[in-house]
Amino acid sequence: MTRLALRRWFWLHKWTSLICTVFLLIICITGLPLVFRDEIGDWLDDSLPYASVPDGSPTVSLDGLVAKSREMYPGQTVISAFIDDDEPKIVMTMAPSWDAFTANRKSAHWIKFDSHTGQILKQSKPFDEDGPSFLGIMLSLHRDLFAGLPGELFLGAMGLLFVIAVVSGVVVYGPFMRKLDFGTVRTQRSPRLRWLDLHNMIGVITLAWLMVVGLTGVINELSTPLFGLWQQTDVKAMLAPMRGKPVPAESELSSPQAAYDTVQAALPDMIATSVVFPGSPFGSPYHFLVWTKGKEPLTARLFSPVLVDARTGVLTTIVTMPWYLRALEVSRPLHFGDYGGLPLKIIWALLDIATITVLGSGVYLWLSRKSSPFAEAEAELMESNAAAPSSLAGQAAE
Repeated sequence: MTRLALRRWFWLHKWTSLICTVFLLIICITGLPLVFRDEIGDWLDDSLPYASVPDGSPTVSLDGLVAKSREMYPGQTVISAFIDDDEPKIVMTMAPSWDAFTANRKSAHWIKFDSHTGQILKQSKPFDEDGPSFLGIMLSLHRDLFAGLPGELFLGAMGLLFVIAVVSGVVVYGPFMRKLDFGTVRTQRSPRLRWLDLHNMIGVITLAWLMVVGLTGVINELSTPLFGLWQQTDVKAMLAPMRGKPVPAESELSSPQAAYDTVQAALPDMIATSVVFPGSPFGSPYHFLVWTKGKEPLTARLFSPVLVDARTGVLTTIVTMPWYLRALEVSRPLHFGDYGGLPLKIIWALLDIATITVLGSGVYLWLSRKSSPFAEAEAELMESNAAAPSSLAGQAAE
């Protein structure tokens, strides 16, 4: 590599890293508890315990739980029913009305039932009255910095800079390691040079993981516009034949349990996990939208929606998800590492801590630089064959 090319790669690595480092630190720190969000959620859950029942005990009817929910909150609308396939619970989400829910999603609340007995285990306040939870705060910071769609797009851009920093870090790492063994940490040299070597070594060792998490993070930040694109294209075309027809009133709705059973019978290799009621901004004005997923570990993160006519209960359409939403579905478990049980989550957490170390050391190396960042870095690295910044923080030698 020529000296000019090296300077250009070094410049690219430096500035992409400097711009995204603070935001990447926020993402990594908030991502650490999110890796264990199921375990933390169970630990913080103060619901009543599930009933002890024999194996194979039947579950209660969705129709009965819908009627019970409406009795508890007269005049309110049932938004959806979530049927957990891991725990014996069914969660009903309600709102004052569809208009209120569309205007303010936080007007909704939920009721958690034991799926075997129908007993109420816990209720929430409306989301805008119930204080934010620890995991909710972590997720909002991690996803959009409490800024909604602009925050998602901004963090997506930071994730893209992160990927560029990783690639450029690999490019500048090679020329400076030609006379050193891989992973060398020169403990007898200055503290700054030791941190530089650690920064490079950890960054290169975690390279594959950094690229996977970085790219899947960018894809995840595009979830809102991707679902919006799907609704404006495929979903709009799918519902076009029914446009102008009256939306069914609550009294006209067929059985949600029957809709659930119809889908399970039509798709025996899938698990129905939720029933979204007609009128939802995330569904259809004329159908129950039943979300299904695969039964195997490799397909359990691939969801397919099914439309069931809300008046007749007849299965209307098994929706084929577009490739970009399939990519989004695959990216989520890869990003959070929650598809392989607790052992994989521990590995993901350790790699996240390693990334925080790389970022923190990059910040230290930048703050401890001398008057001429590139001149100092270039002289130090050229003379001692040290490693240039390896991955995200890009500030290593500047």
